[in-house]
Amino acid sequence: MPILVEKPPEGEEWIREVKCDGYRSQFKDEGGVRIFTRRGLDCTARYRDLAKAAGDLNVENATLNGEIIVLNEARISDFGPLRNAITSRQHDLYFVAFDLLHLNGHDLRDVALEDCRDILADLIPPHTRIHFYQPLPGDAAFSTLSSSPGWRAWCRSAMTVYTGAAHR
Repeated sequence: MPILVEKPPEGEEWIREVKCDGYRSQFKDEGGVRIFTRRGLDCTARYRDLAKAAGDLNVENATLNGEIIVLNEARISDFGPLRNAITSRQHDLYFVAFDLLHLNGHDLRDVALEDCRDILADLIPPHTRIHFYQPLPGDAAFSTLSSSPGWRAWCRSAMTVYTGAAHR
């Protein structure tokens, strides 16, 4: 779980990311894409257009963690219009993928987060409604962005390896 700190950690072992305001979700493609909530409820029917877009990824099977978001006019994720987009504006929804747990029969939960993110970045084609969650480049960009109006950012360890049934 994230914790609030006075100053962000420094060093290469940290990934700096923009904080998205949306619904944490997991996409599973096992011969057909299903979308799950953080609590494991199947919500595929609510996100039919995103499920279709995820079905176009070039994988045999995969499990991706990410956030379902809507962007405002400033291209910042905005939680306010998200509920309306789910019910009547599906074309406004995006899935921002930040972790890859399984790919083509391989369990990647024991692989370093940084390595999984490299695979994930190559997996997602440009100009789709599925996006790769790009890290921020370095301490200076993180400090500037995280103090800008409308933006929030966070850090997580790039070197962490999760074992067993744990999820990132």
